Amino acid sequence: MLLSISPTPHASSGLLVLPLFSDSFAKTSHNTSLAPLPPALEKTLRPLLLQEKFSAKAEQSFLLHMPQGLPQPRLLLLGLGEKALLQNDKLRNLLGNIVKTAKKLNAPKVSLLWPETLCTPDNIQAAAEGAVLGSYSFDKWKSQKNPAAPPKSLQFVCKTHPPRLRQLQTALSLGQRIAQAQNWARALTDEPAHSLTPLALANAAKTMALQHGLKARVFGRNALKRLRMGMFLAVAQGSALEPQLIELRYEPKSPVHKKRKPLYWVGKAVTFDSGGLSLKSHSGMLGMHADMAGAAAVMGAMQMVASLRPPFPVVALLGACENMPSHKAYRPTDILISRMGKTVEVSNTDAEGRLVLGDLLCLAAENKPLAIVNLATLTGACMVALGHSIAGLFGNNETLLAHLEKAAQQAGEKIWRLPLCEIQKEELKSDVADLKNTGDGYGGAIHGALFLREFVQETPWAHLDICGPSRSLHPSGWKHKGATGFGMRTLLALLEQLPTA
Repeated sequence: MLLSISPTPHASSGLLVLPLFSDSFAKTSHNTSLAPLPPALEKTLRPLLLQEKFSAKAEQSFLLHMPQGLPQPRLLLLGLGEKALLQNDKLRNLLGNIVKTAKKLNAPKVSLLWPETLCTPDNIQAAAEGAVLGSYSFDKWKSQKNPAAPPKSLQFVCKTHPPRLRQLQTALSLGQRIAQAQNWARALTDEPAHSLTPLALANAAKTMALQHGLKARVFGRNALKRLRMGMFLAVAQGSALEPQLIELRYEPKSPVHKKRKPLYWVGKAVTFDSGGLSLKSHSGMLGMHADMAGAAAVMGAMQMVASLRPPFPVVALLGACENMPSHKAYRPTDILISRMGKTVEVSNTDAEGRLVLGDLLCLAAENKPLAIVNLATLTGACMVALGHSIAGLFGNNETLLAHLEKAAQQAGEKIWRLPLCEIQKEELKSDVADLKNTGDGYGGAIHGALFLREFVQETPWAHLDICGPSRSLHPSGWKHKGATGFGMRTLLALLEQLPTA
């Protein structure tokens, strides 16, 4: 889909869209907010809008077919709600809905009469993200494809002077590229497990790195043994498929910047989680091909890093494997030796993500990084606490946590800080090892975070438990039913928050 900004609409397009603020719309009996439309059409519209009780409240819409006086065959009025309440994530949803509507109407071109007050780089970037995210679909495995397609072009009609126009075009391009990377991450997450194996994920990472100027290294089972990653190897040993440790690295071109401490992003990449010998229920196992959503979000963010050029190295570590039951699978009561040397009693083989991440976090911490941020679909308990739309945030460094909260707000991704209560650490004590991998069943999200903290030592570290928002149960706004790519935009926004000196 081609996105553009122009002072005038297409001479002919399949759909003309006019977003309206409810407070501006209601303040005048003459509806001067309809001024962008031809006078004859405005006169025709007034009684129709009154009859339909259209007040431009948020998400309210009115579609008019073949309006007189317009070369476009359809006009769509969309309510934005009150100006003061409008946030960028609502713009993403607005544009997602516009693209989905255009797809249903089979409109090849969309002209969007963009409000002057929203002609800012931040607003345009968010809107561009929403348009591209809204165009996403995953029908790779359908024998009969949906003939409906998103519009080929979407034009923001925005009257502004040339210097400002260049700023808006830059923001439009950035938003489009970010959303394309997020859609790529969504497609990885939606891919079924028989297709996206650990090796396939590693190959996708190498291909992406080559295309975007990153360095990539992949380590198999023998290398993991040399790296003493006993927890990671234990999780993987029940599967016939070899585990893969994936490293993606961005290095600045400046020799001075190259020597700065790196930022590490660590992603959970369990390509299928059966629960192992602590087998999940049938319903619990559905969707477990997406247990690598954290890694996909990290990979999507790394795709953008080379073009954003932060003045410090950025390294991603992803532990790809399957958690499967077999005669080789690790067992409850097994004692594992981590890379750090800590011993772990397995109390539940379905708490596997923290075992894989623990070894990766230890490796990252050994490199004395600026900070470590990990993304993982770690616990259903976090989803019980926060629902399907909010990720849990944990960490050991107040400054880093504050940076992440600000980054998430900027990115339009909802996170909520949860506590790391020392008293609950007692429940991870083992009678036969240094610690267990689960607690007593209550406060499970906190237990998972406390376990991970054991492997970062004093390194500034944050953990995002994205179990809920990594997938959407229902289509809404720019989302479809399936992967969301949650966390990717927050990671990118974090690059602006961290110190550059």
